Amino acid sequence: MALEALLAERSVTRAAARLNVTQSAMSASLKRLRDAFQDDLLVLHGKMMILTPHALALAPEITAAIAMLRNLIASGSRFDPATSERRFRIAASDYITTVLIAPLLRMLGTVASHIRLDISLPGADTSDGLANGAYDLSITPPEFTDARHPTELLFEERHVVVGCATNPLFQRPLTMEDFMAAGHVAVQIDGRNTHIENTLQEIGVIRRVEVNAPSFIQVPWLLPGTMRIALMHERLARLKAPGLSLALAEPPFEIPKMREMMQYHSTRERDEGLTWLRAILRGMAGLPA
Repeated sequence: MALEALLAERSVTRAAARLNVTQSAMSASLKRLRDAFQDDLLVLHGKMMILTPHALALAPEITAAIAMLRNLIASGSRFDPATSERRFRIAASDYITTVLIAPLLRMLGTVASHIRLDISLPGADTSDGLANGAYDLSITPPEFTDARHPTELLFEERHVVVGCATNPLFQRPLTMEDFMAAGHVAVQIDGRNTHIENTLQEIGVIRRVEVNAPSFIQVPWLLPGTMRIALMHERLARLKAPGLSLALAEPPFEIPKMREMMQYHSTRERDEGLTWLRAILRGMAGLPA
């Protein structure tokens, strides 16, 4: 663990804080590791510590070995949700956190009150985090999954058109002309198109975007009191519509369902705790547990 922390943090101080030990204890660990590997591992360069070539070569192997050890420990441990104090690390979007993780937390309070969750937004490094054990579970559309690890469907999501309940467009069936003429709230996440934007481009639907938001979670609050509309996830729309006086309508064209997948490390298939969590999530999402 000391070697993993030192290679990851590249700092004796940060490595000590990560492992909750004193700086002098971590310095002593570094000295022992240097003796064992016959290499400095970390050297001072200006005001920074950098890894030696040998340490750079060791780093991915150490990370993989630690991940495998953690997985073996988890797989061999009996899991009782009523008494477990396990902390699950999940990569999930704010949309998934709102429509699925929040209800999960309420349920855990009654059947598994000691379990903890660490939730992180998915990013470019999520696949690496899954591989090295930084995440127990990733929830993501299929295009962002890693072919090296098991993947299973969590749920499929429809899309609906949403707007202020007083918008006259929602007093009648929505036509293609209505949809294209209206002002829209759209979403781009980190400058990337979403499933919705890609689908609209594929089927040749053009809309007049007046507002771009960085997340679908923000969209419902941008519609009340305006004539703008948005195309968004049905689960999220139905969750927010009552409190914000929003109306929902079917899109005037076919839009493929979005699929959300669960993915975990290939060594975790016998992990009782993770198997339990996946079953709970499937049940909450409406799939057989």
